[in-house]
Amino acid sequence: MENGYKEITIKDKTTILEALKLIDKNKKSFLIIVNNEKIVMGLITEGEIRRQIIKGDSLNAVISYNRNFKSINMNESFTNLFEYFKSEKINFIPVINDDQHLINIISKKQFHLMLLKDIDYDLKKLPYLNENELDYEIFPRPWGFYKSTLLAKHVQSKIITVFPQEELSLQKHKRREEHWIIIKGEGKIVLEETILNVEQGRYIYIPKGCKHKVINSSEKENLIFAEVQLGDYFGEDDIIRYEDKYGRV
Repeated sequence: MENGYKEITIKDKTTILEALKLIDKNKKSFLIIVNNEKIVMGLITEGEIRRQIIKGDSLNAVISYNRNFKSINMNESFTNLFEYFKSEKINFIPVINDDQHLINIISKKQFHLMLLKDIDYDLKKLPYLNENELDYEIFPRPWGFYKSTLLAKHVQSKIITVFPQEELSLQKHKRREEHWIIIKGEGKIVLEETILNVEQGRYIYIPKGCKHKVINSSEKENLIFAEVQLGDYFGEDDIIRYEDKYGRV
């Protein structure tokens, strides 16, 4: 078991005060109970400790932990983990080996980040994942907002919402091509010197180096489209703007 788990694991005779101190230190809101052989025995959350105190237990009382918990073997399938996290009550799952020893911990947010970033499924060696990234996957813009749905190495995808009478800047990219599918609403798309009317179901291909922009021509309805980017770089500095309603040129 890695040293990093010392701040998450405790023994079953730990007091409420000791458990609260450790939770305050690890910022995880839960602890995993292991015995002397480092076998996982149960779980306890900050909420469960709080309920113990409300019932009248002192801070020096021994924790009362949950022995009926969900864990996943390191060799279990992606489908099994997916099914476990469908439960609203499960926010994290200990990963164990065949001897019931703790080898990893995966949270629901980490699992969602694995899907977002197309990270290979391997419960034995999970990469470091900053759970806070999920809090910023929806990005506001002057014209509306977008939500990232995939952030892999050579492909990214978004769902983009353009508010009524708003528009994206006239721009091009050197290192990526884009594929758009209109999901809802109607508008106009500028491709170099061509202006296209678009509506639900329309597909638009934007090659590298092609000037383009989208305009929501509706007065009441949002324009929503899916964007798939293919290339070797997706940074904001690959956006070359020529015209912009919001003064970003």
